[in-house]
Amino acid sequence: MASETTDAANAAASACVDAGGGAIGMPQLCADWMGNQIFWLVVTLVVIFFILSRVALPRIAAILAERQGSITNDLAAAEDLKVKAQDAEDAYNKALADARAKANEIIAAAKLDIKADYDAASAKADAQIAEKTAESEKAIAAIRAGAMESVEAVARDTAGELVVAMGAKADAAAIDKAVAARLKG
Repeated sequence: MASETTDAANAAASACVDAGGGAIGMPQLCADWMGNQIFWLVVTLVVIFFILSRVALPRIAAILAERQGSITNDLAAAEDLKVKAQDAEDAYNKALADARAKANEIIAAAKLDIKADYDAASAKADAQIAEKTAESEKAIAAIRAGAMESVEAVARDTAGELVVAMGAKADAAAIDKAVAARLKG
C-alpha cells in the first residue's frame, strides 16, 4: 500500500515534469496538483476565518463599541455642559439685570437725596436772601429818609440864602412851606 501511494505521487509529479526532469511551467497551475491545492486553500481559509471570528473580530467589535460608548458619553456630557453653560449665562444675565436695576434704584435715591438737600439749601438761601433783602430795604428806606431830610435841609438853606442874596428878608416859615410844597410835588 505504501508503494501504491508513492507510485501515485510519482506519477502525479511526473505528469508536470518534462523529460529532462524540469518543471513544465508553474507548478501551481499543474492540473494534477489542483485538488490538493484547493483542499489546503479551503483548510487555510477556514482556519483564518475561525481565528478572525473568534479572536480578532470580537476585539475589534469591543473597541468599536467602546469608542461608540465614549463618543455617546462625551456627547451627553457636552450636552449637559451646554445646558449648564446656558443656565450660567442666564443666571449671569439675571444678576446683571438685577445689578443694573439696583444701580438705577441707588441713582434715583441719590437724586432724591440731592434734590432734597438742594431744596433745603435753596430754601435756606432764599430765606437768607429775603432776610438780607428786607434788611437792605430797611437800610435803603433809612438812607432815603435821611437823604430826604438832608435834601429838605439843603433846600431850606439854599432857598433862604437865595432869598437873602436877592435882597429880601428870609422868613423861615414861608421858606419851609415853599420847600414842603415843592417836595410833595
